[in-house]
Amino acid sequence: MLDLILRNATLPDGRKNIDIGIQGDKIVAVEPGLKAEAGQEIDAGGLLVTPPFVDAHFHMDATLSLGLPRINQSGTLLEGISLWGELKPYLTQEAIAGRALAYCDWAVGRGLLAIRSHVDICDPRLLAVDALLEVKKRVKPYLDLQLVAFPQDGYYRSPKAVALLNEALDRGIDVVGGIPHFERTMDDGTASVRALCELAAERGLMVDMHCDETDDSLSRHIETLAAETHRLGLSGRVTGSHLTSMHSMDNYYVSKLIPLMAEAGVNAIANPLINITIQGRHDTYPKRRGMTRVPELMKAGIAVAFGHDCVMDPWYSMGSGDMLEVASMGLHVAQMTGQAAMRNCFAAVTSNPAEILGLHGYGIAPGCFADMVLLQAADPVEAIRLRATRLKVIRRGKVVAESPAQTARLNLPGRPESVDFLFKLQ
Repeated sequence: MLDLILRNATLPDGRKNIDIGIQGDKIVAVEPGLKAEAGQEIDAGGLLVTPPFVDAHFHMDATLSLGLPRINQSGTLLEGISLWGELKPYLTQEAIAGRALAYCDWAVGRGLLAIRSHVDICDPRLLAVDALLEVKKRVKPYLDLQLVAFPQDGYYRSPKAVALLNEALDRGIDVVGGIPHFERTMDDGTASVRALCELAAERGLMVDMHCDETDDSLSRHIETLAAETHRLGLSGRVTGSHLTSMHSMDNYYVSKLIPLMAEAGVNAIANPLINITIQGRHDTYPKRRGMTRVPELMKAGIAVAFGHDCVMDPWYSMGSGDMLEVASMGLHVAQMTGQAAMRNCFAAVTSNPAEILGLHGYGIAPGCFADMVLLQAADPVEAIRLRATRLKVIRRGKVVAESPAQTARLNLPGRPESVDFLFKLQ
């Protein structure tokens, strides 16, 4: 007798009519026609069952702070940074934690069960660090929260950042962060990459740097990040986030850079909603798209994820925690409309970020944790097209969120009473 069986599921790899057997918090069977009984059964009705969504790049210390101390009128990165600087003296641990917990509730409802959040460590009080460490403990039963020590004002540019980042790691932050392009000089940026990678190597931690988040084609700190990853033997543990300068680099240089990243085992995270909004602000026309070279990075075998980055904060007034919205923007901006490419965009918000975060027990296979989402869609492409409703969200074998199927009732003479939004080729 099992605890739960999901019957007649379609999996992201295309397998259909699959039954998923769950005992306790683990998957114990994934096969068609599972001959077993369970205390609870859910009929997936042939719809898509996927591992949960994963956001590899977010800023939870700032989320839902829109309007504090005022609205970003220009919508630019620099005004957002300025607003955050104005707000920091008035932050409280309780307010940060309250907004973060509210966002985590949003996330669970969207089937988003793992988030990597950068945490600004340049406030000498380390309020955000303490707040999010407490949030991490509180949400652990239903959401995996991984925290990055992020020197928002620059590792060397901010006077106390070196000591504060070490203190944040001592308190339990998981990942070493950085922002080399925000240092005063290119040389300082290079030095920060080297020092932070060495720190991560000493502590046995992963690295995730805001790297080259600029339109400047000469911002090439990702090259240094790849070289340090290779030198220190950190393959698979280092990630470059944003990497937007790559969209302005000449093709000859990139033909060297991407193989260097692949050789070093550096991961990449694009943030489509924010990159397409923040970058290219100095362009008239033609106007650059702003996002890094996602298809080329994927083709080279580099693990590439999409992040949400911001939701209703000084930098971005939109967002709802929907990783399918993120995947949709990435698909369009990168012109990834081939069938395989669209599925790669789905992987960029599920399995790829799970790999980058090093999530244990992720996936739909015997032995994995029983974490999954039943979507009102027939396959990953349809899920992105429809921003599919999360019919059931399951965490460790328990249904933690559910939503009614989306349909529309029509009141038209001679027409059906209702229409659903799934489209199947006959």
